[in-house]
Amino acid sequence: MQYREISPANTLKRFVRCYYIYEGDSSASFEDTVFPSGAVEIIFNMGDGKWQTGKDFVATPSIELWGQITRPLPVRSIGKNTMLGVRFYPHGAAAFLEMNIDVINNQVVSLRDIAGDAIDTLHASMLELSDWSDRIKLLDVFLVRKFSITEKKENRIAIVTDAMRELRKDDFFDNIENVASRYGVTSRYLQKLFLQYTGLTPKLYSKINRFQNSLSRISKQNASLTSIAYECGYFDQSHFIRDFKLFTGTTPSGYTALPSPITLAVAK
Repeated sequence: MQYREISPANTLKRFVRCYYIYEGDSSASFEDTVFPSGAVEIIFNMGDGKWQTGKDFVATPSIELWGQITRPLPVRSIGKNTMLGVRFYPHGAAAFLEMNIDVINNQVVSLRDIAGDAIDTLHASMLELSDWSDRIKLLDVFLVRKFSITEKKENRIAIVTDAMRELRKDDFFDNIENVASRYGVTSRYLQKLFLQYTGLTPKLYSKINRFQNSLSRISKQNASLTSIAYECGYFDQSHFIRDFKLFTGTTPSGYTALPSPITLAVAK
């Protein structure tokens, strides 16, 4: 299998973390689990394979919009899959979607139902091309045209973005009331903005970010759970284990990274 990431157009970089391409080299089916990442994603299925999600393994649409995943989500690949993904920063999808992001939490929905015929036209045009760079150019143009943000929305997203930057700091131990006051808003209003533009509360965003840091360390290095817990800002090892199990369904010691597009994406 091949997995690679591509940078979007410069205009999009503050909202889109990357595009990614996954090309399966086998038609053999496999199952894996998606963990909370803090990202909203769009996935264009470009091959003949199929994806299924959830405990009942429901088939996903050909153009997928992934809301925030806040708990482990089983996935199944059937056939030889090829896909082109758009991975937004937590606040990024709000610049392109006229909706509250939290309404699609823990869901994989059809982007057609939200973006209409335009997204179908884009998908069809990309399928007619064989070169990935040409497909990426079309995607860049589409998102730049789709990008529309009012000054009011810009200011609100800026508050969320700056607050997220604080919450990501390893030495962050402040409370949300103090964070909100630094931006001239109440903690209740900051919570509302987070849900609207990222799909997460500030507390849940912080927990997922810390979990992702620990997952990356487990995947890349042979370190003790105690040292990983300390490096990622957990109070103690038991706190680390509890959060890890909440987001993965297993303990850190029981976690095994599988060679799938999900694992490859997480390991970056």
